[in-house]
Formats: sequence, C-alpha cells, structure tokens
Amino acid sequence: MGAEEGYTPLRADRYERKFLVEDLIPAQVEALVRLHPRLFYAPYPPRYVNNLYLDTADMEHYFDNVQGAAQRRKVRVRWYGALWGHIERPVLETKIRDGYVGSKRSYPLLGVDLAPGFGDAALQRLVAAAGLPPAVRCELRCLRLVLLNRYYRRYYTSRDGHFRLTVDTELVYYRANGAPRNRFVHHQASPHQVIVELKYGVDWEPEAHRVAGYFPFRMTRSSKYMQGVERVFF
Repeated sequence: MGAEEGYTPLRADRYERKFLVEDLIPAQVEALVRLHPRLFYAPYPPRYVNNLYLDTADMEHYFDNVQGAAQRRKVRVRWYGALWGHIERPVLETKIRDGYVGSKRSYPLLGVDLAPGFGDAALQRLVAAAGLPPAVRCELRCLRLVLLNRYYRRYYTSRDGHFRLTVDTELVYYRANGAPRNRFVHHQASPHQVIVELKYGVDWEPEAHRVAGYFPFRMTRSSKYMQGVERVFF
C-alpha cells in the first residue's frame, strides 16, 4: 500500500529521537521545521492518529520502558480519522526497540466498531478473525487493553529523503480497562504539549546530531504510551 496511507507490512530498523516541546505553540514548532537547513516539506496532509495499546497483566511493556530496558516492545492497534464508530482498516502494530534503534511489524485487521463497551473479549474476536501468524496470536492471548490515545499528526520529509519528522498535537489519553463495561470515561488531555519525532535510517546516525541540534527542543525518552499510562492510571 502507498506510504500516503501510512500502512507498511514491515519497516526496517531505524533510529527515532523524540522531543518534548512545552514552551512553544504548534505554529512556532512548524515554523522551525520549515526553516530547517534540510528543507523539510509536507509530503501529505496531516491527520488524526488513534491507538489502542495492549500490555500484559503486570504491565511489562510499560515498566520495561520506565526502567530503560535495552530491549522493549509496544503492541497497539492503530487507525486514522474518527476516533469512535466503524473503523474500516485498523492495523495491529508491534514496535520493537533496542536502544534508539527500532523496527515495526504491521498486520491488517478486519473492520470493527469502537464504542463504549469495547473490551478484551471484543479485541480477541477481532484478532481471531484476522488470520494472523501463530506466534502473533499466541502473544496477543497474553495481552489486554490498557490505553486509548489520539493526536493530530503533521508529517515532514527532508528534501534529500533521508530524514522524516512528525509533529504531534492535541494529545488525549483514555483509560481502557478491557472490561465489558469499559466506557473510556477517564481521560486527560495535553492541549499545550507538542511532541516532535525525528526518524532516519541507521546509516544516517552520525549526521542526525546536526539535524537535531538545529532545534531548541529537549530530547525525551518518554513515549506517548508511558505518558498516557502515568496520566490516567497514577
């Protein structure tokens, strides 16, 4: 499928640097991106990104990230556009990180309706109908719904094509307890927070320092999943 749709069956290893911006408004961040010497441009329009995150009963994925484990993973169901109602093309994604290097495997799922009451049983039915590889199905049987989040994402690519940037705003986090009566009521928004992510292939790591150094942003290890869990659970 085309990159403009955001779906890729397998993404090769790449570096990701994340920056938390709290003292600039989105328009100022975008201006800095567009004025960068790498000549970043928007390859396609912005859109809303929605994610249902899964974790073990002991929240192993969350605590691996908190403790800075060398190898860590995140599992989520992602879709674009409207948050509620019928989701035409959700995708199951497993992100695997080793230090700053990460890869992502994506598996298309069947359409599903997301509404209050969507819990672990509905998730397992969705998984069972997808024809996923046996190892993936086995892993998912040990996971449960934890968090629903949503943000508005703008996409940028350097003119030479070696670096990608995303700028995320309008972040909202919903607690997802997985129960049949899950109402997604407990939620928190971060209207003034901007998250910038710089992504590039491993061969471009030496040059990435100069690319990132242009921005007056603070690099952070905290992911949206970590932030969301801490906001709605603790």
